[in-house]
Amino acid sequence: MLNLAVAYRKETFERLRDPLAEREIRVRHVPSESRTFDLADPPWGPDEFDAGFVYPSRMMEGGVVDGLLAVPWVNDREAVLTSRNKGGVIARLDRAGIPVPKTVVVSNPVEEANLVDAFEAFDPPVVVKPNSTTRGTGIAKVDDVDSFLGVVDYLNLVHDYRATGDKSFLVQEYLPAAVDYRAMVVDGEYVGAVERRLPEDALTAGRWKHNVHRGAEARGVRLSEEFRDIAERTAETLGIPFCGVDLLVVGDRVVVNETNARPTIDAETKYENGFYDRLAELVRTTRR
Repeated sequence: MLNLAVAYRKETFERLRDPLAEREIRVRHVPSESRTFDLADPPWGPDEFDAGFVYPSRMMEGGVVDGLLAVPWVNDREAVLTSRNKGGVIARLDRAGIPVPKTVVVSNPVEEANLVDAFEAFDPPVVVKPNSTTRGTGIAKVDDVDSFLGVVDYLNLVHDYRATGDKSFLVQEYLPAAVDYRAMVVDGEYVGAVERRLPEDALTAGRWKHNVHRGAEARGVRLSEEFRDIAERTAETLGIPFCGVDLLVVGDRVVVNETNARPTIDAETKYENGFYDRLAELVRTTRR
């Protein structure tokens, strides 16, 4: 039996545990946040685990867990950091010929004239988003330049008074009425997708973020060969073995909006047959 360390406990852990146990992989929780570590008496022995499943989200605590476990990870630190840098992802994918939304990266602070130029490069509204957050946190849709500059003022306050380390944000084109898909790729192969959609009453009220953590519903869908190919090329370009690829589709146009190297695993019925077989094989090839 292979022992797999999983650093977070929510939906993904519960959905992984039984299917991987059936495939001779024991899933165990190794919490890295909201706890203490006595390094003279560590909570885990050096040989308890064979692999880790996705490097912890907090890099400092993750470094402690990584040092204690000394195992290879499905999605290591580099993969998580690569995906977290949204601007870096857009730049890499664009160079690889993968369709992405028009994007301007702002390294804060910049002169107001540069901000106005950035805004005027788009047909409003524009989307303003932090470069390294998840779950739709901090993303705003802005219709006019004064409101845009006001949003940047708030970002200036955050960047001045918090030790975030990252003072960049993105300005992107807004794609109205886009269909939002999360495609999953395991070891280079498309393994399924969900469409994320807000309830009709939320859409009528003007809401537009299709994040599940913001109230959207995810239903399993079958993507076209074109969309599958884009998802697989995205994961390959970024070098992320277990990758969630977010596609936005408007009419005949599709773009990769973001990626996620720590994607939540949905119900097995929403994926292709053999999803857990491929995931188990990826864990086995990753093990030390």
